[in-house]
Amino acid sequence: MRRSYIFLLLSLFTIIMLTACVQKNQLSDGTKLIDKEKFIFAASGEFKPFSYLNDDLSMTGFDVEVGNAVGKELGLEPIQKRMKFKGLIEGIKTGRADAAVASHTINTARAKQVSFSTPYYYSGPQIFTRPDSNIKTVEDLKGKEVAVAKGSTYADTAKKYTSNLKMYDSDITALKALSIGRHDAVITDFVTGKSAKKEGFKIEGQELIERSEQAIVVPKDNPELLKRINDALQRLRDNGTLTRISKKYFDEDITKKPE
Repeated sequence: MRRSYIFLLLSLFTIIMLTACVQKNQLSDGTKLIDKEKFIFAASGEFKPFSYLNDDLSMTGFDVEVGNAVGKELGLEPIQKRMKFKGLIEGIKTGRADAAVASHTINTARAKQVSFSTPYYYSGPQIFTRPDSNIKTVEDLKGKEVAVAKGSTYADTAKKYTSNLKMYDSDITALKALSIGRHDAVITDFVTGKSAKKEGFKIEGQELIERSEQAIVVPKDNPELLKRINDALQRLRDNGTLTRISKKYFDEDITKKPE
């Protein structure tokens, strides 16, 4: 009886905590925000050059600068919040941040849980190997050990070609492991792999598997915020801000849809 009573109390406490975390301020246009004067956006800090840590543990990178620009375009103070990538979707659903600016690929499974903005950049998964590898295409991956980031769409892509997967908390740690002799390949964003190679990782890009669209993630119950973010992104495209941020990190414009 006592055990059941304790369990009931714990359950009620959990429900109260979850309810508390989703309470937001509603603006006159229907937009819901954790703080009516701030745009609190989440990123992982694990995905260089998209989001990574400064010496003071604040985040920087392409995604973070886009999040800052969107916040300012909304007339709000942008506030970054760090979360593990694999927990970002759940964090947005439960109201721990207003949005996630974290290189989420638009796909059907995620769209059942959250809403996506218009794409703010275009990318795609690519196979990366060590320079002496014989792996060149997806056909060569059969039976091979492929490393991927937990919770990423690249893990789903890799499962199409091999059942031998190794999971890492981030794409960078997976690429670093590959570079020092572990695993046969990594599947990750082609821009991430390209940047890692520039930084001295002993890796080579092989087949580019497909193209993908990356977008900002917003809770499904906040359509007005989604509309405002889309409007903000369009203005940032039109005034060249997205292009400028892209060229700063990649020396090319990944914000325009490939031909």
